[in-house]
Amino acid sequence: MSWHEILNVILFNIKTILRVTILSTILIFIILFFIYPKTYNSTVVILPPEKNSTMGGISSLIANQDFSSLLTGNMSNANSQLFAEILRSRTAALYVLEKLKIQQRYDKDNKYEAAKELTEDLNIEITKENILKLSVDVRTKYIPLLLSDERKDEQLAADISNAYVEALDKINRNKLASKSKRIRLFIESQLGETKAKLDSVETALMLFQKNNKTISLPDQLKSAVESAAKIKSEIVKIEMELKLAKYNVQEDNRIVQSLSKKLYQLKEQFEKMEVGNHDYLLAFQDVPEIGRELAVLYREVKIQNEVYMLLQQQYYKEKIQENRDLPTIEVLDEAVPPNKKSAPKIIVSTITGALIIFLLMTIFVIYRKKTYNY
Repeated sequence: MSWHEILNVILFNIKTILRVTILSTILIFIILFFIYPKTYNSTVVILPPEKNSTMGGISSLIANQDFSSLLTGNMSNANSQLFAEILRSRTAALYVLEKLKIQQRYDKDNKYEAAKELTEDLNIEITKENILKLSVDVRTKYIPLLLSDERKDEQLAADISNAYVEALDKINRNKLASKSKRIRLFIESQLGETKAKLDSVETALMLFQKNNKTISLPDQLKSAVESAAKIKSEIVKIEMELKLAKYNVQEDNRIVQSLSKKLYQLKEQFEKMEVGNHDYLLAFQDVPEIGRELAVLYREVKIQNEVYMLLQQQYYKEKIQENRDLPTIEVLDEAVPPNKKSAPKIIVSTITGALIIFLLMTIFVIYRKKTYNY
């Protein structure tokens, strides 16, 4: 058929096409307005996790920061994408279902199936500024004007979004508390070992001074011993940091590599002092026998004492972290009941439906004319 013939067919059947289109459009409008479920959602806006300063990472570890940053970093190192994945988790959905008692809304006897459906209704957007926007679609029943309380559904949309934020905060806090507990237990064991060593070397030093009638070291030797003790205590500290870091990261991780490099440099520096390098004040091998034994004992006491003090500080920091109850999420805008539904878009959907029906009817009459040739 030519374009002229097609146009004639359309004009000849235009009344039929328009009649069917108008009736179908009215039917679509009635279905969308009176029968089809309405959807509400309310958006909560979460600020991105704070970043560590440029001195974070390995620099902060070497600068005597908390050991907790060694176990995959603290939550300030997280990003909005990680938050989004936590929110999509089954754990977060189960928390929301339990808190709001809404499992029955999904007609599921199994809570895991209900959690799956709830997660499918979850909408997450991450802006280029890493701000996270979260909302959850809440649908009314069919024939909402008769069978649903729309005000309750509007409120529920806001409550679910806010409950998801609570779930994210709870998961974060549990993670931090668990991490801090592991570190605290590790430090606790190290504290016991260090205290036993400290008591042992202090007793040995006291007996040595008593048996050999020596009270203290000369100032020059004491200065050299204290310098060596500081380096040795730093070596012990780095060794513990390495042990903690290797719990959760691979050997080729940059933190492990940097700590290993730092440890190698410190050991090299300490060995130079041991073999008598002339760059240092005094070589231990040039000290008289009794003085050398006293220096070794004195140095060991200093090392164990410094390590013990370091461990005590970290122990109480991790104990506080384990038991603190501070929010880990910063909310910019809480979810509030929406003023209007998000779906269906009645006008847009009706016009779109009308255009589709008009097009289908046009194709139908053209096809019919071509097939039956009348």
